[in-house]
Amino acid sequence: MQWQNQKFFNFYLLVISILFTPGVVKADEITQQLNQPPKNEVFLDTRTQADRLVRLGGQQELQGNVDKAIEYWLQAIEIYRKVGDFRAQGLTYDFLGMAYVQQDKFPEAEDALRRRLAIARDTHDFQGQIYGLNNVGTLLLKKNAPKAAGNTFEEALVIAINMNNLEGQGLSLSNLGLVSARLGNYNQAIKRYESALYYRRQIGDPIGEANTLNNLGDAYLATGNYQDTIGTYGAALRIAKATRDRRNEIRAIDGLVTAHTAAGRYNRTLDLLETRLKLSRELQNLREEFLTIRSYAEFYEQLENFPIARNFYQQALRIAQQLGDTRQEALLINKLAQLLRK
Repeated sequence: MQWQNQKFFNFYLLVISILFTPGVVKADEITQQLNQPPKNEVFLDTRTQADRLVRLGGQQELQGNVDKAIEYWLQAIEIYRKVGDFRAQGLTYDFLGMAYVQQDKFPEAEDALRRRLAIARDTHDFQGQIYGLNNVGTLLLKKNAPKAAGNTFEEALVIAINMNNLEGQGLSLSNLGLVSARLGNYNQAIKRYESALYYRRQIGDPIGEANTLNNLGDAYLATGNYQDTIGTYGAALRIAKATRDRRNEIRAIDGLVTAHTAAGRYNRTLDLLETRLKLSRELQNLREEFLTIRSYAEFYEQLENFPIARNFYQQALRIAQQLGDTRQEALLINKLAQLLRK
């Protein structure tokens, strides 16, 4: 899933996107909008405090501390509201909404994202409307409502075309590709992703390009086209590495792990998993480390090397307990019980 706030996170050495997670907010836009000349000294102090909270939230999100990120962003929104900075308030609602999406807190996410969209409409911010609609559409996809999501992305695309907003067109087309893929129409999805790539390359949007390439890799993988799958994920990985876009880098690695494993290239799979583990630890992201260890376990289980698989599942269980993830803890205990019988 493509996260709409990914460019913001990349600007602060973050990588979305989630999820669900497409990148939309440019670093230069954030800089301009979060550093407008203050009207007075009090405004400056207050505004600086809010901007700092937004940055802290981004740093916490990168480390997998989504609850803490939400706490910071809620504080920032309240400050922006008090000083009357609706544009910054709307942007922060974006980050907040997509964080709630990561937690599957859909009512809270929808409230935040629709508030963001309402602010964009009230202030006649057409670019904000494009991104707000794409975020709402992303949420609808997460809620398994692809047709409603498609209508929302189409509305965003119409505004982007009317405004000659190439970035918005690339984003909306990429998201429409997600809708096609969700409905099982992979050929249409591939065409939409290819159209999106044209716009993202035209404006020099490497983060958006890497994200769409990952989407395209997903579509090729679903059709069993491993050659194009590996080539497409590989291109996404190269771009993500060059731009330090950790979200798309991890996502490309995951796609390559699946594709190489399916093609029987197990040594390459292990190399990729080693890279993923190193990256997760560099980011100090315990959630990503957990996902990597679990992928190791699943890989060895698929090879029917059950002793090594059990070892990795046990490591994953310990991390799940550290994270306080009771759902994963229960699943892993059940998995280990099954493996003991093999």
